[in-house]
Amino acid sequence: MRGDPVAGTASHGVVWVLIEYRGGWPLNGFEGLDLDPETKALVLSAAKAARARVLLVRRPGPRRRQGQSRWAVLRHEDSGAYRQQWGMWSQDEDLAEIATALGIRGKLGFPPVILVCTHGQHDQCCAVWGRPVGRALGERWPELVWECSHVGGDRFAANVVVAPDGVYYGGLDADSSVATIEEHLAGRIHAEYLRGYTDLFPPQQAAVAAMLRCFGPAGRNDYMVAATFRHGDHWRIRITGRPPHQARVDVELQAHHAPPCQLTCRGPVRSSAVVYELISIRAS
Repeated sequence: MRGDPVAGTASHGVVWVLIEYRGGWPLNGFEGLDLDPETKALVLSAAKAARARVLLVRRPGPRRRQGQSRWAVLRHEDSGAYRQQWGMWSQDEDLAEIATALGIRGKLGFPPVILVCTHGQHDQCCAVWGRPVGRALGERWPELVWECSHVGGDRFAANVVVAPDGVYYGGLDADSSVATIEEHLAGRIHAEYLRGYTDLFPPQQAAVAAMLRCFGPAGRNDYMVAATFRHGDHWRIRITGRPPHQARVDVELQAHHAPPCQLTCRGPVRSSAVVYELISIRAS
């Protein structure tokens, strides 16, 4: 773990498809499973149309081999509403219901889902760092926590995603993950391990993290990005807040490329990541 800056690194997206799969996870996740070709193609086509991310999930701990498995469609709406649709499957063809679920809004009132990336076939760092975090969170919230396939940003393992809130955390261990998720569920998102909100783009994510670091934790929907201005590598992000939080915050960032390095444990080449450096932050 190099301690790379985590802010501004969350994958973009507001819709997730979760498919419980208790066998081994291929390198490319759901696409690599040996399932009925027509059903798999239907799910992938519907997910692509909805711009949804398809993740394989399983409960932390020893793998259960018997009983029906679950699937879910999770959606974060622009209004801040969180919607979910859950189903069961035992035969490949049952997964066709996911395509239907992607076409409806889903239901309100479900608790959030806590996803911990443990996809060792994709990157061994995720398994090494993610599994202890999955166990710790699973002991604390057994009904909410799932291990999941690749979510992006292997170098930030252990990665945790709260969905459909759409909040990425990275660089966690067993102790920090429990404390971070306890605060999240209490409506207090802190900047320390925050990679970003998935409905925002990287500079906006970095601006929100800088604001939380400066003015303290806040709930997922207490602030919103009101305007974004760019001039070359210079960004100015305006954020508005609900009382009792800051009414308006202007964040200035400078983007630059970090020195090339191996970004994942299995990365075949050295790459250069974009880092957002805080220039100024002003509340009004």
